[in-house]
Amino acid sequence: MYTHTRSDALFTAARACMPGGVSSPVRAYKAVGGSPVFIERGSGAWIQDVDGNRYVDYVLSYGPLLVGHAHKEVVAAISAAAAKGTSFGACTEGEAQLVQKVQSVMPGVERLRLVNSGTEAVMSALRLARAFTGRSKIIKCVGNYHGHADCLLVEAGSGVATLGLPDCPGVPRSTAENTLVVPFNDISAVEQALNAHAGEVAAMIVEPVAGNMGVIPPVAGYLEGLRNVTQSHGVLLIFDEVMTGFRVHPGGAQTLYGIIPDLTTLGKVIGGGLPIGAYGGRAEIMAQIAPEGPVYQAGTLSGNPVAVQAGLATLEIGIQGEVWEGVASQTGSLMNELSVIAKHKSVPMQINGVGTMFSIFFTEMPVTDWETASSSDADFFGKVFRALLPGGVHLAPSQYEAWFMSIAHDTEAVAHTVDAFDRALEIALND
Repeated sequence: MYTHTRSDALFTAARACMPGGVSSPVRAYKAVGGSPVFIERGSGAWIQDVDGNRYVDYVLSYGPLLVGHAHKEVVAAISAAAAKGTSFGACTEGEAQLVQKVQSVMPGVERLRLVNSGTEAVMSALRLARAFTGRSKIIKCVGNYHGHADCLLVEAGSGVATLGLPDCPGVPRSTAENTLVVPFNDISAVEQALNAHAGEVAAMIVEPVAGNMGVIPPVAGYLEGLRNVTQSHGVLLIFDEVMTGFRVHPGGAQTLYGIIPDLTTLGKVIGGGLPIGAYGGRAEIMAQIAPEGPVYQAGTLSGNPVAVQAGLATLEIGIQGEVWEGVASQTGSLMNELSVIAKHKSVPMQINGVGTMFSIFFTEMPVTDWETASSSDADFFGKVFRALLPGGVHLAPSQYEAWFMSIAHDTEAVAHTVDAFDRALEIALND
């Protein structure tokens, strides 16, 4: 029988010494109810909590574990690197090897700088864009998350292309006012914003496939439209591929859709689960970064040798053609089976997915942006989440997070998930 007595005790202790008892807010389970399970170990597609309960894991550290938990080759790479030293604050051979691996599959990355997180990558890319263009404003989409930098913690007001207002205490209004917010998948809103602020916008940053309001693909022509309209206004187009890089395609969304951005931000998979990030793009833009140019950005732990080797091992295994295609095919099969179950039980549910990531939305309307995503029944999602957990399925504790698959999610793991989802819907319907 599922119990989490030790997890509850650990959470109580954590709340006494940590804000909310967690190191990242979503982990507190406030969006789904209940208290968090504390994970002890993982292997392949499965994780085990401190009370001994096992789950098929669809969080996968929010995406980077494309090859599953504790893959033997990744663990060996980490162990070998750590045995030589965990950090030097100096150049190592592996840095350029990882960069060259990324360049071999991502056409938009002529030069790449390694950093420590996706948030840091985005912050640095935006600073670079402002320096390169000599402009101050940026455009982002409602529902796209790009990390917790001050200029990105804003909300949209009513209407199109409104000036952002701070959505977090501690963010100065003067900072937020340089951020323009538009709906995702709405090219006309971008055009209006650029026309209204002609000559002021440095860059538009976008998740080419949204992953932080659930998975939402771009509608036909949207990315092409962004490329065209930003070029015509002298605005840099930044693809935030922290989540989509190697997840929606081995070469990221830019390869899948054939749209080359000016700059790309990366993270997650390129560290194989260890902290890392990167930003890169056109050589002439990246030449502005110190020590080549005047735009300063630095970090003692950037290009950490252990994270670099974990990333290299993950990419060597996980983005090979047949291997990656196998994960994508398994993802499609699971999406189809979940859809059939929901339809059979007359549960209104949309399921969106690209490549090896997907999301479910309990709503009758197609989900194409934040407005339609927020129509999803979050209370019902919470009921399903709470029923899946004792059924041995571990999801991110939020309606607006993606499900991720790995090469370790075999037919056994998928069958377990399908059975648990069938039972969970029944429980939720009768709750």
